[in-house]
Amino acid sequence: MSQANTQPLSPQKFLLLAANLLHRALVEATRTDAKQLYRRIEEGERAALANVRMEDDSTAAFGLSLDHSEFRGKLNYGAFRASLNTLLANVGQALQEEKAIQVFNAQDGGASMIFGIPAVTVEQGKTNVLVLSADPGASGGTELRLMYLDPQQFEQQFAAPEEGAGGTVA
Repeated sequence: MSQANTQPLSPQKFLLLAANLLHRALVEATRTDAKQLYRRIEEGERAALANVRMEDDSTAAFGLSLDHSEFRGKLNYGAFRASLNTLLANVGQALQEEKAIQVFNAQDGGASMIFGIPAVTVEQGKTNVLVLSADPGASGGTELRLMYLDPQQFEQQFAAPEEGAGGTVA
């Protein structure tokens, strides 16, 4: 059960926790398990990810969803996995280099936030941008949402990487 009196985590600690949960569920897991989880979230399901004991001894539930409405091309497990691996590498690099993490909050005053660490990949000649967002106020606990964004928003910021390669944004 999630307790309401949890202490807020810094963006860095939250990102580390989220990256570890994503890595465990989708990278370390067997290919079969990871692919089954991918299929569930790709179909629009919010999948339970983990219950985590926090530093203050409270328990926080985490779920996972995927918004692929802005994905360019045909989304499949391979393209998703390339995007996810790039995102996790970029998050890891930002945390290791102790970079300031830009966080965008919901415009409607809600608790949702988007972390400003994009993963740029090119699949079949089409650029895609994956980011991590979180909604700590979601029913059933904190929802981690992997979101593909419209890549045109970022064209001025960086050039697309080579086909099949991930991009790192400073």
